[in-house]
Amino acid sequence: MAKIPPKREETLGGFIVHNIPFPKETDPDALAFLKKMAPIQIEQPYQITYLHSYAQDSPWFAGLTNKRLLANQDPVDGYTYANPRGHDMYSGEETNWIDISDRQANIHAFTVCHFGSEEFLPETPYVLALIEFEGVDTLLLTRLVGVDPDEASLDWIGMQVVPKFLRNSKLKPTDVYFTPAE
Repeated sequence: MAKIPPKREETLGGFIVHNIPFPKETDPDALAFLKKMAPIQIEQPYQITYLHSYAQDSPWFAGLTNKRLLANQDPVDGYTYANPRGHDMYSGEETNWIDISDRQANIHAFTVCHFGSEEFLPETPYVLALIEFEGVDTLLLTRLVGVDPDEASLDWIGMQVVPKFLRNSKLKPTDVYFTPAE
């Protein structure tokens, strides 16, 4: 017959808590202080592996990684989306991938951002621009680099720009940005 241990073996389990206050008296009124007690907080490491899928947009990110800018085109009427879109919004037909990396691109509109998400906060102010491509029906929202945000000018509207890509892809939409054409 196996010997049963007298008590369960304890492990640290990733955290240690010491000296949690509790009254020593057995008087029921002594427990009243527990309502005024600060909440117990435990800090412990937490890790999770998050699996994210770009699904039908995966070719767009593969293009960015390979320094190519892809768009989607409806095979029926040729309507072309600058952003990845698996199906045409009018016909519902599956779209085809096309390469627009070498097409003429101009600034359609822009804004100077003086605040941004945590990732972009250190880079403020920065310029976001809507880019218009020759033969593409929609615009691409992206960052405009190589201009001074403090010197923003309406003269930028219509400026020809070219796509640039991060040397080391992060598989994010920010892997592509635009600069004024030389």
